[in-house]
Amino acid sequence: MRSSTVTPTPCSQAAAMTELRERKCQNMTRRTLLASFLLAPFASVFSRQRAWGDTTSPRAGPRAGYFPNVVLRTHENKPVRFYEDLIKGKMVLINFMYAKCEGLCPRQTANLVQVQKALGDRIGRDIFMYSLTLKPEQDTPEVLRHYANSHGVKPGWLFLTGKPQDIETLRRKLGFVNLYGNEALDRWAACPALTDASEIARYMLWMERPRNPQA
Repeated sequence: MRSSTVTPTPCSQAAAMTELRERKCQNMTRRTLLASFLLAPFASVFSRQRAWGDTTSPRAGPRAGYFPNVVLRTHENKPVRFYEDLIKGKMVLINFMYAKCEGLCPRQTANLVQVQKALGDRIGRDIFMYSLTLKPEQDTPEVLRHYANSHGVKPGWLFLTGKPQDIETLRRKLGFVNLYGNEALDRWAACPALTDASEIARYMLWMERPRNPQA
């Protein structure tokens, strides 16, 4: 995924751009959606392995060399490692947000609540949802817990904060799209968080299907 150096804009300014991306998303092929994410890490991973050897453990997943293993804190005030605890071997749905946002973020969260409802008890069992704050200085675990409760978020969906430099590292790695994937199969795609909830749920379930060798 291509890194971005653009800082977050106010929700009111971002809404029009996000809705435009939603319309464009409908016409994107899966190959186009995946290209930037799949190709971007190869050069850096290859360079690191050539210089120091393969630094990942034998049991590391396919994206151990790409996802930072920074320590974050959940809205339940529990420490977690981003790759080892949240990503490795899991089917995940990830987005960025911040609590004191009056335009786009609440709409995105409300839509993702419908995604959680559509996927039912699979959320927290074999599919996991993560929302990372873009304003870690303001969004403490207590603030995120209040935000999650006010939106009716159920177990299996974590809101995450951390050190500003670690959040920035993740932002650069993940981008601003709604990223979903299956790390065990190294299968990934992206779409805006305001895509129809039933479509996002369907995309998530597609992630667990075996690859078609004829595709």
